[in-house]
Formats: sequence, C-alpha cells, structure tokens
Amino acid sequence: MSDTILLQRDGALARLTFNRPASLNAMDFEMGTRWRDLAHELTADDTIGAIVLDAAGPAFCAGGDVVAMATTGSDGSAITAMADVIHDGIRTFVESSIPIVAAVQGAVAGGGIGLMLTADYVVASPAAKFVSKYANIGLTPDLGVSTLLPAAVGQRRALQLLLTDTTIDAETALDWGLVTAVADDPKSAAEGIARGWLDGTTGAFGQAKRLIRAGADRSFAENLADEARTIGAAFDTDDSKTRVAAFAAASRTPRH
Repeated sequence: MSDTILLQRDGALARLTFNRPASLNAMDFEMGTRWRDLAHELTADDTIGAIVLDAAGPAFCAGGDVVAMATTGSDGSAITAMADVIHDGIRTFVESSIPIVAAVQGAVAGGGIGLMLTADYVVASPAAKFVSKYANIGLTPDLGVSTLLPAAVGQRRALQLLLTDTTIDAETALDWGLVTAVADDPKSAAEGIARGWLDGTTGAFGQAKRLIRAGADRSFAENLADEARTIGAAFDTDDSKTRVAAFAAASRTPRH
C-alpha cells in the first residue's frame, strides 16, 4: 500500500494526509492512484460521516509533480492518463454526500488549488499562499481548477490567477472566497469543524453538500425535485423526528 497519502480513521471521521513533503506534496502517478482509490473506498463506506484533508510538511500541495513528468520521459498521453485518474478521485469526492474540510498551510499551487477545492470548507494558515503557475511552464489548468476555481471566486478573479503571475495571501483568499476561514492552527480548526458535522443531525450536512455541489449542473426544476425528495427522506429519519419534536416542544413553551 502506498504511503503517499495517509489514511487515519477515528470512528466516523476519516483523515487524509498528503505525504510527499520533500516534493511539496506534488502528485505523481502513484499518489494520484492512491487518491482515486481512497476516494472510492471512503465514499462507499456508510460509516464515514466527515473527512479532513491535510498535508505533511511546509506546503499543502504544489499540484502535479512536474519534475517527475520531466525526468521520467512522460509524453502527453501519459499526462492525460494521470490526470484522468486524479480527476476520478476529485469527481468521486465532490459528488459524494460526505462533507470534507481541508486544512491548508504554506504553498498551494497549480492543481493543488483544485485538490483543495475538492473540500467543501477550507481553513488556511495565515502564511498560506496561492498561485497558479500553469502558464509559466506552458501548461493548462487541470485537477478541476477550470471549474472549481471560478465557482469559488468568480470568473474574473479565476482568470486573474490563471492569466497572470499573481500570488495571493490567506487574507486575500478569504476575501475572494477561495478559503472559508483563516486560523493559526488550521489542522485543529479543521478537525473541530468536522467533529461539529458529526455531532449534528445525521446525514443532513452531507446531503446539503451534495445538493449544493450538484445544483450547478442541473436545471432549477431538477434541483427542486431533488430538494423535495431529500427533505422528505430526512424528515423520516429517527434523528430528525427527535430533533423536530424537541424544536416543536420548545416553540410551545411560554416565554416570559
């Protein structure tokens, strides 16, 4: 089993840790395959209620391992095959009903931005930096960047990052909507967010994530129909029945 991405389980919480710190956690084919396999493993596991995504070392992720691409004689077809494998993992996580929170430190570059935005909630350290660098080496966006980045920050800001040599800091990323929060200890903060999801209504956070993620690719009528089915199914769960009854009882209590 590859140790390029570590998996730790703690009850319903899973933690994925990018573990190629000497390469700034850039993804080579082995790491990309591990990413895809873990995506399928965790999203097929009904016991997993939340995922924390973080990284070892000084950087979160430098995207694809360009050094490996250049020194192993890779050609365009090999790069496409590698991207397809990583994309399979990204799509699997994004389309799942498991909420994901990322803890980000240091550099996030190129495809690392797409991997970060696989998460539904992103906590960055104050020292985090975000940069594209695709055009600098004559390459084009991958790992979901062309879709996930404009969805997060808008088309104009996405183009600013992709078409110029712009680097933004954590506070700018927060202002743009690229990250959700900035914290001195992003890993601890991310775990707190994930455990809050687990302590909440069973399944409701995950279904809310799924509805939002799916909504952009469907008609309004399809989204409304999915919302109706999903809230009906949620209402019939034992957890929701208990919480709704408690809410109704509290609403009937006289206030002085």
